[in-house]
Amino acid sequence: MKRYIYLKRIFDFTISLVGFIVLSPLFLLLAIVIKMESKGPVFFKQVRIGKGKKHFHILKFRSMRVDTPSEMPTHLLQHPEQYITKSGKFLRRTSLDELPQIINILKGEMSMIGPRPALWNQYDLIEKRDACGANDVLPGLTGWAQINGRDEISIDHKANFDGEYIARMSFLFDMHILLRTIVSVIRREGVKEGVNKSSNELSA
Repeated sequence: MKRYIYLKRIFDFTISLVGFIVLSPLFLLLAIVIKMESKGPVFFKQVRIGKGKKHFHILKFRSMRVDTPSEMPTHLLQHPEQYITKSGKFLRRTSLDELPQIINILKGEMSMIGPRPALWNQYDLIEKRDACGANDVLPGLTGWAQINGRDEISIDHKANFDGEYIARMSFLFDMHILLRTIVSVIRREGVKEGVNKSSNELSA
């Protein structure tokens, strides 16, 4: 596994560098749209848990107003629609808001594939990931739990999927997850905005 993790980093850096260069016109266009529509920065920064439980700032294109509670998963907000901007709806629907995480990957804070980084205050999820070794690898832009329910699964199930990913980590498994992710994004599977009264244990 150690050898694959080394090769995985080379793959991550190469793909994210090429992606950043190719997508730079799109980055610029989205930045202009965001700035024209609402006050605030282009990027949204949030403290997340990285490899070894180190904190880092995850980057996203800002899709919500600056007065939105910043330390709460969006799907746990009571009325998220009042915070999401018009361009933000499109960004979130297409997952384009996640593109700036290419920068996190270039910096070595994230990987293309891995457990999605938990919020710093999601203590229950962090603890369960400790038990399965999921905090010992770089968090990912997408992951096994993401394509198996995303916001619709419980913390226990999410941690179980993360543990399964650690056990099965390989190039072929990563490619399988990447292809499944593309399909999930197209179908907009597992995206949840706002609190579901019967599912309060769900996590971002």
